[in-house]
Amino acid sequence: QLQFVESGGGLVQPGGSLRLSCVASGSTFSYYTIGWFRQAPGKEREGVSCITNIRGNTNYADSVKGRFTISRDNAKNAVYLQMNSLKPEDTAVYYCRALSSCVNGGPQIRFGFGSWGQGTQVTVSS
Repeated sequence: QLQFVESGGGLVQPGGSLRLSCVASGSTFSYYTIGWFRQAPGKEREGVSCITNIRGNTNYADSVKGRFTISRDNAKNAVYLQMNSLKPEDTAVYYCRALSSCVNGGPQIRFGFGSWGQGTQVTVSS
């Protein structure tokens, strides 16, 4: 059983930074390509960033490119999302999920498998 726990969210001012963590249990992280997704109230869930299991190749949504950095530490069964220069439009619940593919433009829900975690709330506001 593959399970994820997201953490690291919180309230931050525009221009601030947060580092999100995604910790997996049930299997070794090295087997999985992982994506970060987010969903704002009343909005569709969208892909943010993903990182592959073998080469650690990364992809980002255009909206976060240059501001967010995804990384992984397989020894710790963790994937991280460093979020800098945060904007109010980044406000959302952030989720991580296993993926079968990490494509240009960021992760796509249709490539996800397994279950969604509870997510972690990120609020960017003055």
